[in-house]
Amino acid sequence: MAKLYFRYGAMSSSKTAQAIMVKYNYGERGQKAILTKPSIDTRDGVHSVKSRCGLEDQCVLFDELPMEAIKRGEYNCVIVDEAQFLSRDQVMVLVDLVDNYGVPVICYGLRTDFQGNFFEGSHYLMAFADTIEEIKTICWCGRKAIMNARLDGKGGITKVGEQVVLGADDKYIGLCRKHWAEGKISKDG
Repeated sequence: MAKLYFRYGAMSSSKTAQAIMVKYNYGERGQKAILTKPSIDTRDGVHSVKSRCGLEDQCVLFDELPMEAIKRGEYNCVIVDEAQFLSRDQVMVLVDLVDNYGVPVICYGLRTDFQGNFFEGSHYLMAFADTIEEIKTICWCGRKAIMNARLDGKGGITKVGEQVVLGADDKYIGLCRKHWAEGKISKDG
């Protein structure tokens, strides 16, 4: 039975690396998986996803998904990177693929933004996913990082600004809730 999975984690928890590996594993078993991402994410190129550890693969933008081919069973799985950027309507398209066409969908993304608020895609994936799994990473202090902090460029963090500012380690850090609340990005600062 197909399921909708939402695998979420804080910044630097290996979400993209895991998405690439899942696609690779499907291919190793002679099955065809398609990797996609929302069109807002162009950091690594329009049709590319790249992890911090160096894994990279080609993808299609969500709006370019070959829906008829997926519905005909030409793909064994749909893998979505940066799923927090999906809209409610896009999440419902994924629900339809799972429920009415039997295609497993595995989504990877952030749960919350730098202010601790849900992204639209994450909100609806938390509501509709059959399986919700946390991908764990740690704060600088060794505790589990569950919050995403936006760096202010001056050695601290900020909690004001637009919800979406694309970036990676240059703009964000995963922190435990305590250090996110304190705005402390290292033991010295």
